[in-house]
Amino acid sequence: MSRLFMFEKPLGMRDTLPELYEKKQHVRSLMEEAIKQWGYQFIETPTLEYYETVGTASAILDPELFKLLDKDGHTLVLRPDMTAPIARVAASRLLENDLPLRLAYAGKVYRAQQREGGRPAEFEQIGVEFINDDTVSSDGEAIALLVSSLKKAGLSQFQVSVGHIGFAQELFMQILGTNGRATALRRFLYEKNFVGYREQVNSYSLSSIDKQRLLQLLELRGGAEVIGQALDIIEDGYGKESLLQLKELWEVITDYGLKDYVKFDFTIVSHMSYYSGILFEAYAGNVGFPIGNGGRYGLIEKFGKNASATGFAVRLDKLLEAMGPQEVTNTMECIFFSRERRKEAFQLAETMKAAGKKIVLQDINGVKNLDAFTKNFANTTYLIGGAS
Repeated sequence: MSRLFMFEKPLGMRDTLPELYEKKQHVRSLMEEAIKQWGYQFIETPTLEYYETVGTASAILDPELFKLLDKDGHTLVLRPDMTAPIARVAASRLLENDLPLRLAYAGKVYRAQQREGGRPAEFEQIGVEFINDDTVSSDGEAIALLVSSLKKAGLSQFQVSVGHIGFAQELFMQILGTNGRATALRRFLYEKNFVGYREQVNSYSLSSIDKQRLLQLLELRGGAEVIGQALDIIEDGYGKESLLQLKELWEVITDYGLKDYVKFDFTIVSHMSYYSGILFEAYAGNVGFPIGNGGRYGLIEKFGKNASATGFAVRLDKLLEAMGPQEVTNTMECIFFSRERRKEAFQLAETMKAAGKKIVLQDINGVKNLDAFTKNFANTTYLIGGAS
């Protein structure tokens, strides 16, 4: 084990400096406001959860979990996602009357990374869970709220791509017959490795028609017209049921007036094992990976309640990257004071704070580089000696 440097952080952990913190806080507050307007209530869950409950229920792979022991020998995990803890809360305390629940959250999650990965191990998500409503209308609401909250945050150019977990799985099983080969193709889709997908399909001993059906899956992207194209490559079964759900979803999206923001993409799959229906991902022009994702899941059943749910999570760091450089208006003011006018400075500061201003009180003798310090403020007031 190498010796740690004095300023070294644990792998994947981040410092958030004041400017970035202010940007993140501003975007978070805008999204929270949008989510509340849709009737969702925010909750908090513990950072630490039991491995045997939330840890095993989560779809995050075991090597990615941060584990530790409590004093009684129980294995704990830093929460790897927000969906599993909220499912625990909903099943144990909030579903007694069997009513739909609209819950929201904003918090950090933790996933251990390999040293060569270069990805954050700690990041903040904001999202919603619409629990105990299995209608397509609720899936449409989740997508519409995702669009609304991203627009409220200030993101102007983005698209939500929608698919269904059942379509690709049914197509793969109809043609390939084994879950092992289906899993291999799903992995290529999840990694967006379409070259590898094509090579894998061509390596199988299949008829030219079946190979073409598998390859046509990559072309199923666009508006409502792709549903008809999907019908041409799938046989009767769950695959067609998923297309009926997507057809109804398009009608919901149309009623919301959001067709310009939503497109179908039948290549969407997820590494999260608990997803069970409609899936979606949000993309922005400046970023080559999803800034948010969500879909229908059945995770709550693992906590003893028969309730379906849908929801989404937005990565705040990725959202900020998609929004690009943003100018943060500095509204802080500074009052410099000397010993003789200290009381006057304190009284003035209280008056200005009461008026809603952000005030820094600074003893003039405590600043070594006055010119550099004053650049941090929108306005400065000097109460020095006998004159201001």
